[in-house]
Amino acid sequence: MMLREAIEQYILWRRAHGAKFTTGANLLRHFLGYANGDAACDAVTTTQVLAFLVGKGPLARHRENKHYALAGFWRHAISRGHAMRSPLPNSEPKSPPRTPPYIYSHDELRRLLDLATVASSRRGAVQLDAVTFRTLLLLLYGAGLRFSEATGLTLADVDLAEDVLTIRATKFYKSRLVPIGPQLATVLANYMPLRRRGGLAQGETSFLLTNRDGTRLASSTVQAAFDALRRIAGVHGTAGGRQIPRLHDLRHSFAVHSLTAWYRQGADVQRLLPVLSTYLGHSDLEGTKVYLSMTPELLQQASLRFARYAGGAQNA
Repeated sequence: MMLREAIEQYILWRRAHGAKFTTGANLLRHFLGYANGDAACDAVTTTQVLAFLVGKGPLARHRENKHYALAGFWRHAISRGHAMRSPLPNSEPKSPPRTPPYIYSHDELRRLLDLATVASSRRGAVQLDAVTFRTLLLLLYGAGLRFSEATGLTLADVDLAEDVLTIRATKFYKSRLVPIGPQLATVLANYMPLRRRGGLAQGETSFLLTNRDGTRLASSTVQAAFDALRRIAGVHGTAGGRQIPRLHDLRHSFAVHSLTAWYRQGADVQRLLPVLSTYLGHSDLEGTKVYLSMTPELLQQASLRFARYAGGAQNA
């Protein structure tokens, strides 16, 4: 089978098994600029693969992504008899370490979510109003949602009778139910009449959070608003962590704060980790590990748990 056809078959196979596979598909198709797509898979050389992996810039995690895409394709091609061997190099340089996420302190969160501070940051804004912006931030932290999940919520996805959000077919083509606490449920209940008085669409498929003109929130608009809010709230990066705390770090903070609270409560953290993984919408625990950065507070709680265990305490 020719390389181009084998790649397209692999992309279809990945998507048929539930993966969106957008990035991987783009990388594999980009690889055809380095190898002859109309030649057999076994005609690809290690030199061509290296040229694709190296690219034009310094060593970065993007190279790891390209290697991962090619490795998956060649495993599939060999298993299907489309290729007899893999042209990937026997060894790969290590990618630079990931910059740890910024875990907001509870004090920083109070400043970021303070209604007066949010209102001050949105003064004179044309599109995104303060109440909608704050509601979005509370969803990102209070429910641990991804940005696309929060901005993709429709009115039909918000069940305030049961205090449950429906997150539909997102990152892994899976839908899930996300229970929310009473405080977040109250915020959403108070927000509904405000958006109705603002003249926004009320159909079940209408987005919950929109700009003043009813259009869906764009990441560029929200990011600019968040940067302004951070400056006013005095929230900055720290040495050894991210220099600029991100909007997505609200989700990281939700995960770490949840884990810390479980340790404090003496809960069975190992049993609850899969629950957290499911809540966050991960397909397995490996995805959840990214969010569980060790903060001093989390490390202290884990150490206390271990000390109780080592001392023979019951229910450690």
